[in-house]
Amino acid sequence: MSRVADLSAKEVKRAVRERVWRLLEERGLARFPRPVRGRIPNFVGAEAAARRLFGLEEWRRARVVKVNPDSPQRPVRQRALEEGKLLVVPTPRMREGLLLLDPRLIPRSAYRWASTIRGAFAYGRRLGLGDVPAVDLIVIGSVAVDRYGTRVGKGGGYAELEYGVLRELGAVSEDTPVVTTVHDAQVLRERLPRERHDLPVDLIVTPTRVVEALEPRPKPRGIYWELLSEERLAEVPLLRELAKRRGRA
Repeated sequence: MSRVADLSAKEVKRAVRERVWRLLEERGLARFPRPVRGRIPNFVGAEAAARRLFGLEEWRRARVVKVNPDSPQRPVRQRALEEGKLLVVPTPRMREGLLLLDPRLIPRSAYRWASTIRGAFAYGRRLGLGDVPAVDLIVIGSVAVDRYGTRVGKGGGYAELEYGVLRELGAVSEDTPVVTTVHDAQVLRERLPRERHDLPVDLIVTPTRVVEALEPRPKPRGIYWELLSEERLAEVPLLRELAKRRGRA
C-alpha cells in the first residue's frame, strides 16, 4: 500500500474497495448478486463463515442480534431466528429505519424467507426510537478488513450510521461485540486508515479461521452530527427524529 501512502483516507479506501471487488470476481470467489462491485460482496464460503461464527461464545450468549441486510449475512439472520434470538435488521440505506423480527411471531417454515430483506419487511416490525432493544451482538458485512479491526464497507457509511443511532439510544456500548464475516481474501495484510467515525470490528470470521482484532477500539461514541449532510438527514426519517430529540433540528 506504500504507493498510495500519500493519498487521503477516503482515496485509500476507494482504491481498496476496487481492488477487492476485482479480486473476488477474478478468482471466482464472488457469488450472486453480481457484479459485486458497489456491494457488500457475497462470497463463496459465506455459509462456512457463518457456521464458524455460530460456535463463538459471543454468538451463543447473545439474545438480541443486529445483522446487516446484505446477502453474505443471510445465513446469520436465518440462524438467529432458528435459535430464538430477536433479530434487528436495518432497512437498506436506513430509509425506513430498523426492523425487529421476533421468531415467536414467524412461522418456523418462513424463517428462511424472513431472513431476506423482502421477508424482513413482511415479518418485521418497524422500530421507533423508544422501541429499540439493547443489542448483545452486532454482525456486519465488509468489503475489506485488516488484522487491526479496521473495516471498509461499500462506501455509504451506513454501518457507522446504524451503530451511531444505537449508541445514541444506549442500545449498544463500547463493550458490545462487533463481528464481520468475510472471505479470507478480504482480510488484508496492510493496515487500513481509520477515521474517527469508522466502526472497527472485534472479531473477523472467515470460512477457515477466527481473527481477534488487534485494535478494535475506540468505537464511535454516537452520531457525529457535524459530518452529516442535509441530504442524509432528509433521507433517513429515524435520524431526523433523533436530531429533533437531541435539539439539532
